[in-house]
Amino acid sequence: MAHFEARTSAEADRVVVALVGECDLAVRDELAAALNAAVTSARVVIVDLAALKFLDSSGVHGLVTAHHTARDRGGQLYVVNPGGVVATVLEVTGVGELLSPAVDDPRRG
Repeated sequence: MAHFEARTSAEADRVVVALVGECDLAVRDELAAALNAAVTSARVVIVDLAALKFLDSSGVHGLVTAHHTARDRGGQLYVVNPGGVVATVLEVTGVGELLSPAVDDPRRG
């Protein structure tokens, strides 16, 4: 089984969720739980993808679902620092653009 972690840290005005390893169907529930806890506890959630090596459609679905939950609650969810295949997946699906903070946004990773 591939390694996956969702490390959450609270900061003054936001929650940062750092995803580590490989995010696929096997860890869908763990991802959903971490993101749901984050969006229900903070207005701004930053999902740091710097240490994420793989992301499949179930991970993309988890990010989009959390984004909608955050928006419904009056908040925002952003992804930062995608690289390699993760950046490609986000670009091809359009999710990277949907979840990227604006260039001049101070919350940008």
